[in-house]
Amino acid sequence: MSLRAFGRWPLGSLRNQLLRWLIGPLVALVAINAVSLYRDALDAADVAYDRSLLASTRALAERVSIRDGHVVVDVPYVALDSFETDTLGRIFYKVSGLNGETISGFDDLPPVPKSVKRSEAYPALVRFYHADYNGEPVRIAALLQPVYDDSMRGIALIQVGETLDARRGLSRSILISTLSRQAMLVLAVVFLVWISVKLVLRPLMHLKTVVDERSVHDLSEIDQTLVHREVRPLVRAMNGTMARMQNLIASQRRFIADASHQLRTPLTVLKTQAELALRANDPAAMRAIVESIARTTDSTVHLANRLLSLARIEHGSDAAAFAALSLPDLVREVALELALPAVEKRIDLALEAPDDVKVRGQALMLHELVANLVDNAIRYTPAGGVVLLRVRERETGVMLEVQDSGPGIAAAEHDKVFTPFYRAAATMEENPSGTGLGLTIVRDIVAVHGASITLDAGLGGTGLTVRVVFPFVHAA
Repeated sequence: MSLRAFGRWPLGSLRNQLLRWLIGPLVALVAINAVSLYRDALDAADVAYDRSLLASTRALAERVSIRDGHVVVDVPYVALDSFETDTLGRIFYKVSGLNGETISGFDDLPPVPKSVKRSEAYPALVRFYHADYNGEPVRIAALLQPVYDDSMRGIALIQVGETLDARRGLSRSILISTLSRQAMLVLAVVFLVWISVKLVLRPLMHLKTVVDERSVHDLSEIDQTLVHREVRPLVRAMNGTMARMQNLIASQRRFIADASHQLRTPLTVLKTQAELALRANDPAAMRAIVESIARTTDSTVHLANRLLSLARIEHGSDAAAFAALSLPDLVREVALELALPAVEKRIDLALEAPDDVKVRGQALMLHELVANLVDNAIRYTPAGGVVLLRVRERETGVMLEVQDSGPGIAAAEHDKVFTPFYRAAATMEENPSGTGLGLTIVRDIVAVHGASITLDAGLGGTGLTVRVVFPFVHAA
């Protein structure tokens, strides 16, 4: 059964479930054991009573003899007295002669059924069977006794039966004794199990108290030693969730701080420009102010889009959305999208790539990565320059290169340019309105995809070369 199937019903109390699963089977096993013990005790009682019944039958058999050519039996009361004083039931007997005639006793005592076999438990020709006599169930022992003298010989049949009152009394006594002992055992085990479950669950209840008493701002790790080894994976999962929440909250705070810091200046400029436009009476001056407002608005929109892209990358790295993608097709698509600004600056935008090279990633993120690199290359390359896009396979993985003939970035600043809002000195001269977020966005996308990024000199030793190496896509 799957976990989803378990979710259809409320799980309820863990303590109650443990008690049910431990005590329920235990009670069933104890009940089975009680039945088995009861049957064994009854079998033992039957053996004891049958042995006593056989002893009385043999006592009668010793009184059977042949006298004057006839089978006779001398049955004084004392012969059955010892048997009668040991039981609460009543005794019936019958002695049959060589031809089945009744010699002594109760003539209507039930005969021996033909299906009853001789008992193998005793060295005698005896059969035991149950029957009804005068409306009461009885147990009868039938013994074949050889009799003979000088004139004749044959087999006499001695039958002794007893009512089942004594056996039933003993059965009730055995049953009550067995049930009482088993009930006391069950109660003792239930108490011990209840105490054990309570003690075992105490660390979980302590963990609940620790979590309940935490502040809403406390996302520190929970001590795994508070619980048993089997529960520690759950605590580790909780710690992992809280760590991700900490990262999420930190990124949100960083985004809010960055956005408030970076947007405050252009918004203040826009407000100032709007106030100047309202006070201006010269149409030419007003037009110049409106054009300045348009440029400031474009810069602000560009900055906001970069901030939103950075936030989306930080929160949208879902591995389930990753798929095998053609990197040359993706680079070609971005090159076509940005062909117009390259043409306006007379930049030679070239692409060198094989037909199909696969990388594994998220399409929107990879598009953002390539677009940032190509846009930066076109933006900072002077008019009449060259931007070369290259995709090729290397031993370490699939490599994307973006080379330009712009001002480049000094080697000392290669690590710094990935910091949010940091701008290299050479790029500020070429494009003063930049945001300083392009390579930060590229760095985060590279990290999400398990790739690597390096900076180097550009074409002819000038400009900049950005190399991104993606891992190979392994066949499933």
